[in-house]
Amino acid sequence: MTEKHLSSQFDSELNGVSSRVMELGGMVEAQIHQAVYALLQFDPDAADRVMETETRVNAMEIEIDRELSSIIARRQPTARDLRLLIAISKTTANLERVGDEANKIARMVKSIIESGSARALPSNELRIAADLASGLLRTALDAFARLDTAAALSILKDDDLIDKEFDGFVRKLVTYMMEDPRTISASLDLLFLAKAIERIGDHAKNIAEFIIYIVKGADVRHTSMQEIESALQ
Repeated sequence: MTEKHLSSQFDSELNGVSSRVMELGGMVEAQIHQAVYALLQFDPDAADRVMETETRVNAMEIEIDRELSSIIARRQPTARDLRLLIAISKTTANLERVGDEANKIARMVKSIIESGSARALPSNELRIAADLASGLLRTALDAFARLDTAAALSILKDDDLIDKEFDGFVRKLVTYMMEDPRTISASLDLLFLAKAIERIGDHAKNIAEFIIYIVKGADVRHTSMQEIESALQ
């Protein structure tokens, strides 16, 4: 991920903290898979595993943040090195928030299982959005490891697909609630789950934006796709 420096120790530190981010990403990916499995299979044990992992994710985020603070204080990096460390910090925070969303899904699944009210609702239709979000996160982590701006641009474009799935799912839930008011409570639970999945895609998009920031030094948040493509040329 990093370029060679005169100080081999600095290279080692940068590679070490980058590896920790990838490790955190792997833990969060596992959380997502377990959370989605818990939802689709109504499996309380899978939901419990997601919640157990949350503690480790939070602890690792704090450890990485401390490492970054130490590197910045000792090395006083500039230019691309400083952008890299800032982006790693923001990526770590976004990964922790993805873990939070997976934890929300797990907790809601436990609540739905206890109420026994959602099996007649289209929870399986969340699979498409969940697969898209998980795939975007996986691609974002791979692109971050390689600082691949082309892959980052692809992620920014694909995020719209998750938004469309979310909108379509909301319309179906509204139809269910209108046809049978008894489903309103369970439908609102599923809406909460769909929103959590959409947020996972948003965090993957953020990571893609950080990649462009590292490589090009351009902040592309709230920027049109045409302007982003121009910045990457």
